[in-house]
Amino acid sequence: MTPKTFAAALAGLAATALAGSAAAASLVVPMALATPQGPGASVGQVTLSDSPKGVSIALDLKGLPPGQHGFHLHGNPSCAPAAAADGTVTPAGGAGAHLDPGETKTHMGPEGAGHLGDLPRIEVAADGTARQTLAAPRFKSVAELQGHALMIHAGGDTYADTPPLGGGGARLACGVVR
Repeated sequence: MTPKTFAAALAGLAATALAGSAAAASLVVPMALATPQGPGASVGQVTLSDSPKGVSIALDLKGLPPGQHGFHLHGNPSCAPAAAADGTVTPAGGAGAHLDPGETKTHMGPEGAGHLGDLPRIEVAADGTARQTLAAPRFKSVAELQGHALMIHAGGDTYADTPPLGGGGARLACGVVR
């Protein structure tokens, strides 16, 4: 191999490596309604991107009830329903609890010292859409969110432990970060 051919091959490998890392810095997560039968109709998507201020979360959602909604990262990569011992079914219960690797068991918001699963609240417009960009400053890369589920809750979020789980309530929509 001549020096010129070697340099060209090396440049090609470098371009491929850079393209691969750029692709990993942004992920699109399809979001669907959480139903007792499993994921329902699509409500749009969330695009996660690396940014200097943490992970950027670009919402492109539709068909949701207007108002504030709790938004969390849950521990498991599943949006499947889960049945309790008494037979009650929790839509998207397969996602498990809010991500809390430090076992803080507290809700303190996206910038607080509580569990990592607290993300900024979502504001849905009167027409059922949410098109805004949020920041998750405690996450330094999209890779940290992979292998978990994004969850939109029916109620708002107080970022506190009262009412239970900050008042987010039922699971409304879910998407797995792959």
